[in-house]
Amino acid sequence: MTGFGRSEATIGNKKVSVEVKSLNSKGLDLNLRLPSYYRAQEMELRSYLSNEVNRGKCDVYFSYEVLGGEQNHSLNHDLLAKYLKEIRDFEQQNFINSSDLMSTLLRMPDALVSNKDELTEEEWRSTFTLVKEAVANFHQFRLEEGKSLSADLTERIKSISNLLGEVPQFEDERIVIVRERINKNLNDLIEQKNIDQNRFEQELIYYLEKFDVSEEKVRLAAHLDHFLKTMNEGSDNGKKLGFISQEIGREINTLGSKANHAEMQKIVVLMKDELERIKEQVLNVL
Repeated sequence: MTGFGRSEATIGNKKVSVEVKSLNSKGLDLNLRLPSYYRAQEMELRSYLSNEVNRGKCDVYFSYEVLGGEQNHSLNHDLLAKYLKEIRDFEQQNFINSSDLMSTLLRMPDALVSNKDELTEEEWRSTFTLVKEAVANFHQFRLEEGKSLSADLTERIKSISNLLGEVPQFEDERIVIVRERINKNLNDLIEQKNIDQNRFEQELIYYLEKFDVSEEKVRLAAHLDHFLKTMNEGSDNGKKLGFISQEIGREINTLGSKANHAEMQKIVVLMKDELERIKEQVLNVL
């Protein structure tokens, strides 16, 4: 399920922001992007986020900015003094006069040293609270999306149910059509007077039983009802809804193969269209 959450706060001398966002995925694919300052806390963060996010291709971004104009780097005086002496000696030996010596020095390896401070326990607790706020906002985003998703799935399930209710009106007509077609085929082959009407009726009944869709209608209605009940049970039922939608598809396919009637086939096509949209949306359900 897609989601987005962000939080920001000033912690000590740093402005820290945390951003959590996810896209659809069958499982959890967690991508944690941490500055080196927080690298030691990566395992703790992964454990917490894995339990909270559950599912989706999730990216988590940390960033911070040092406030108050404090410098993160300073000149490496001892090393620069050594570089300067060696450069001047080289100039004298080779009769060279450098016009921009300072620029040359600053480009030398390790000319600048980092003034990294270490992450304190107190600062990390405050940062972790910020992570929890971002995750809470992330969940709220998902909750709002879930409400619209629930409405859409309910509407499509009811649409399939309504289409199922249109099937019976064509079943009697289908029997007449099948009977007339079989009778016509027989008339084309043999004379009517040689037909055993009792045997003809028996064969017709057997033929029609093969195309009876009563069980498919009952099972399809049960699966539709099960889908709606499961959807309203609570969280973490996305995979279960996926399984139920597969069963719905199986009954619709069987109904189509037995339809033997143009109007019923049209209904089946409309059912399949709704089901495909349901399957796409179910991927968004946790």
